[in-house]
Amino acid sequence: MDSQVSSTRNTSIAEPQRNDKPSHECGIFGIFASDTDVARLTFFGLYALQHRGQESAGIAVADGRRIRVHKDMGLVAQVFNEDKLRPLNGHIAIGHTRYSTTGSSRIENAQPFMVESALGPLAVGHNGNLANATVLRQELLRRGVGLMSTSDSEVIVQMLAGGEGQTWEEKLKIFMVRAQGAYCLTVLTRQALYTVRDPWGLHPICLGRLGDNGWIVASESCALSTIGADFIREVEPGEILAITEEGPVTIAKMPAPKTAHCLFEYIYFARPDSMLNNRSLHSIRVAQGRELASESPTDADIVIPVPDSAIPAAIGYAQKSGIPYSEGLIKNRYIGRTFIQPDDRLRKVGIALKFNPLSDNLYGKRVVLVDDSIVRGNTSGPIVQLLRDSGASEVHVRVSSPPIRHPCFLGVDMATYPELIAHRMSVAEICDHLSADSLAYLSLDGLIRAAGQHETGFCRGCFTGNYPVNIELVEKSVFER
Repeated sequence: MDSQVSSTRNTSIAEPQRNDKPSHECGIFGIFASDTDVARLTFFGLYALQHRGQESAGIAVADGRRIRVHKDMGLVAQVFNEDKLRPLNGHIAIGHTRYSTTGSSRIENAQPFMVESALGPLAVGHNGNLANATVLRQELLRRGVGLMSTSDSEVIVQMLAGGEGQTWEEKLKIFMVRAQGAYCLTVLTRQALYTVRDPWGLHPICLGRLGDNGWIVASESCALSTIGADFIREVEPGEILAITEEGPVTIAKMPAPKTAHCLFEYIYFARPDSMLNNRSLHSIRVAQGRELASESPTDADIVIPVPDSAIPAAIGYAQKSGIPYSEGLIKNRYIGRTFIQPDDRLRKVGIALKFNPLSDNLYGKRVVLVDDSIVRGNTSGPIVQLLRDSGASEVHVRVSSPPIRHPCFLGVDMATYPELIAHRMSVAEICDHLSADSLAYLSLDGLIRAAGQHETGFCRGCFTGNYPVNIELVEKSVFER
């Protein structure tokens, strides 16, 4: 465990640059339901998954003969309105909301991807990142397949459309043998909806039921609740699930010898009202805060979170430590969702664009500031200074995850090695950099205890540098720049 460290106070403050959180993954959604406006339900399902990606959104709908697609750059509510949804008629649909991991932010990379094939039209939505995407891409190009985008998701679509196999089921099985890395897929054909989860189960996808004859798949269970569907189960690692008029049928199970669930789903990505491994994320994050308080106690007057993602961990820290929980920062929940960039004067205001302090709660108080992670360290220092400027006498930073020292190569836009503050600095150096009175991180063992799934394998790559799959084929130059 990283021990608690103290610092001498340094009142200088760095100007915020990039957001000090790992970028979200993509959100995927699929529905098979007759006599239902599946496009509208998909819209609301994507709305519930908006936290997983804010760059583009798209919906594809099949009616038994053809597939219609609409997608564009922007948030779900910006891409779709009544006029855009009205032409999307059918009884099967998939939807996607994207944050770029592989591939730049442009319309050519928006999903779902759709192509025509010998078996008919095909549309695919993908969450994750293929470790061997470069090799697979070169194979397609050598075969004369033209690619329109820089996304590994288009590689997946072309592998399925033009790959070996006489049926979609055969093609999906062959794809799983060839692909290495993280992927959850929704695959739409004229007659069926398929969902695929990689053999390691790196990222989540679940199955739900809507009424008597409707079936849903979604990245997180919170999307099921939004449209009134019931959670049935998680799609298992290595499972290919086909949904037709007869309902869901497992057509293959090809799990890896050991699962490797992404720990950052437990820390930050998934919404706290979602379920992972049959436990609510909120309860897991509260447990992280309790573990953190046990490992790294301190004398203080109040515990406050960095809203909103650290609220459950701060509640847990307060429960275990006996220090009262309070609010110290109010978050502007919309400032990060505008395409209008601040001018130079507002950039200098920096963190105040995102958070307003509650000075009455902070003045003269020794504060425990709980955050879920520190990635680049660009915003943590300004937040500490904001608390001091508002009258806090001491600021003790507690982080409900271990130090992030390595990039993610499996579907999360974490950061490059030079950008990761814990790769460049020790815990004591980070504490000085933040101008905090003390700093402590949750240990990896404590994080896994909080997850409560000791028999479950986790991907720990961003903490340890040991990844569950071979990443030698990944173009690492981008992570080392």
